[in-house]
Amino acid sequence: MDFSSNLNLKRVLILGGTGDARELADRMAEIPGVEVITSLAGRTRMAVVRSQNTRIGGFGGVAGLSQYLREQHIDLLIDATHPFAAQISGNAAEAAAAVAIPRLMLMRPGWERQEGDCWIEVESHQAAAGVLPTLAHRIFLTIGRQELAAFAHLQDLWFLMRMIDPPSPDAAVPPGKLLLERGPFGLDDERSLLQQYQIGAIVSKNSGGDATYAKIIAARELSIPVVMIQRAPVPPGDRVADVEGALAWLKSRL
Repeated sequence: MDFSSNLNLKRVLILGGTGDARELADRMAEIPGVEVITSLAGRTRMAVVRSQNTRIGGFGGVAGLSQYLREQHIDLLIDATHPFAAQISGNAAEAAAAVAIPRLMLMRPGWERQEGDCWIEVESHQAAAGVLPTLAHRIFLTIGRQELAAFAHLQDLWFLMRMIDPPSPDAAVPPGKLLLERGPFGLDDERSLLQQYQIGAIVSKNSGGDATYAKIIAARELSIPVVMIQRAPVPPGDRVADVEGALAWLKSRL
């Protein structure tokens, strides 16, 4: 591409992986003078790709991302990764600072405890595994496939494990059943699932958003405890909670 052909064109890199990132890319594509590139880490094999202007795969750490930002003449960086993608967010903060371009984090708010919730808040997957033997025998594990090994030693428990993609054949997996599904999930279905499998406790990341919140409501209704894994601290910088806020941030820099 001849970057000198339109000196007013703003090139925006979105680090994606969430529904908010897809919506933001669609909305930004309609704004004159903006070219959007979406990057997906490629950890989900069923990644939803809507545009040809999408790259899949890692950058190679801070150095690789910094080089990409320079080579592609990126003007603005928007981190719309999953709230638990702490390493990617940290790399984005360092790389944006290294090349001196504005960076925004689009991060939906976490869920907040409501009346009737029985939450055990923990800081890590290992801590979640540590409390499970005292809670229940049948566990609904809703953390994705990458952290299953933290629970694999709990051979006396039974796990219903829901994720988008199956774990690799050599992965350490706790005993139980795999469910390969992508949200959003409805309340009636979540309630029925918990009852059908006689679930006694749930393990969940505090991801926020609506797509998977129905399980939290169902747990509240059925008085099932939820081991809630909290988010790691995020890098300082501009942050918004929704797509509208991200669009306003973008337009203020055009």
